[in-house]
Amino acid sequence: MAKPEDMHQCQTSNCGYIYNPDKGCKKGKVPAGTCWDDLPEDYRCPVCGASKKMFKPLAGQTPVDRC
Repeated sequence: MAKPEDMHQCQTSNCGYIYNPDKGCKKGKVPAGTCWDDLPEDYRCPVCGASKKMFKPLAGQTPVDRC
């Protein structure tokens, strides 16, 4: 399980989908508790198919270089 400070949410600029590490991603087969940095490099948005590079941290969260 990731540390709380690593559990930031990221949102895709394409469709607005928010990856929430507390919930994981059922469609992407990512279990709850998986922090952003631990997602595979080929992770894609389950809604629009955007790559990880298209996700940005939500305001007030960890800097983009962590996401």
